[in-house]
Amino acid sequence: MAAAFPEITKIQYEGPASANPLAFRYYNPEEVVEGKTMKEHFRFSVAYWHTMRGSGADPFGPGTMWRPWEGPVDNLENAKNRVRVAFEFMQKLGVEYYCFHDRDVAPEGATLAETNKNLDEVVKVLKEEQERTGIRLLWGTANLFSNPRYMHGAATSCNADAFAFAAAQVKKALEVTLELGGQGYTFWGGREGYQTILNTNMKREMDHLGAFMHMAVDYAKEIGFKGQFYFEPKPKEPTKHQYDFDVAACINFLRAYGLGNKIKMNIETNHATLAGHSVEHELEYAAAQGFLGSIDANSGDLLLGWDTDQFPTDVYMTTKIMLTLLKYGGFTTGGLNFDAKVRRESFEPVDLFHAHIGGMDTFAKGLKIAAAIREDGTLEKMVKDRYASWDSGIGAEIQAGKHSFKSLSEYMLQKGDVTPNTSGQQELYENVLNRFVF
Repeated sequence: MAAAFPEITKIQYEGPASANPLAFRYYNPEEVVEGKTMKEHFRFSVAYWHTMRGSGADPFGPGTMWRPWEGPVDNLENAKNRVRVAFEFMQKLGVEYYCFHDRDVAPEGATLAETNKNLDEVVKVLKEEQERTGIRLLWGTANLFSNPRYMHGAATSCNADAFAFAAAQVKKALEVTLELGGQGYTFWGGREGYQTILNTNMKREMDHLGAFMHMAVDYAKEIGFKGQFYFEPKPKEPTKHQYDFDVAACINFLRAYGLGNKIKMNIETNHATLAGHSVEHELEYAAAQGFLGSIDANSGDLLLGWDTDQFPTDVYMTTKIMLTLLKYGGFTTGGLNFDAKVRRESFEPVDLFHAHIGGMDTFAKGLKIAAAIREDGTLEKMVKDRYASWDSGIGAEIQAGKHSFKSLSEYMLQKGDVTPNTSGQQELYENVLNRFVF
């Protein structure tokens, strides 16, 4: 087929002085930082649903995107052609991974059998393109939220048939993820929650969600899928009370249902802010608990208040993300998936390149800043000094398990009062960070 982006060649690294909008200024895939190349640090991935299926529609109007490769009807042939366009885009961009929902890549049929057949046909093309380009599937997932059958949820639906259909859909999604060599699978609970407790049996719904995940894990073992499972927090999207509200809620759920050693977190920046957290908080919490898996890289607009899924352009944010990743040894599974879409007004195909280049450069700059901060050691020493009371004396004894309430009460009765607190020095910490950012 003819090239979809004939005017664009492979995006190259040209360095910080470059003014070429179709070149990387900071992302040099082979540059080594802290013992790994940039491409190994990031494992960048393109989100098929936004990049290839985003139309620009919003609640106030239809789609605006000009996509000359799209046919007048979204049939099977159009879906196959779209795959080839997607791989041309990814190859020219220079990413090595992609992610998809089952319904992104293949149209839904009149029956489940027809839908599965459509997916099988498109998977053949995906395999061909993976073999041609070397691009791999980072993780797959199933769309259990768009079809009206899931209006009450999927695994948490009050309708047992909806649960059963979702199970059949995930079964197939796991099979094709395995066939494509996918490195993981994400539970993406778009409607796993409720609007009012008046019509909801919360305990029953959560029990069903736990059972559903166990079925998925069991089936993965049955078919030989050894990829990592992920659970993605999704606050306010779209139900008022999501069971997967934030990282803490998700980890608590996984442990409560005996899934803590089977599933890690896929953390999205914009979902963190919707939950009232920063993304670095969510990453630190997950990493400290041993649940850090993968990242959906995007950003939100704090003035709008919904999941705007914008491309990341804030170097402060990417620096903090990379500080956490480097601190915990980087990705052992997963990667940075650009779960982001161009703005409704950015409707030309070339804008897809501009957006991804900007995001990749912003993360590359953040990585280099984070590595410089770690090499300098000032920030790390300041934090260590702040907790110095725990490194010796009573603090070290408490951490070693040598005390009880009774012994600590005796200690304080003898001492009389606490050692005076020191300043938190937030402004100084921020100034130290700024010293590296600009």
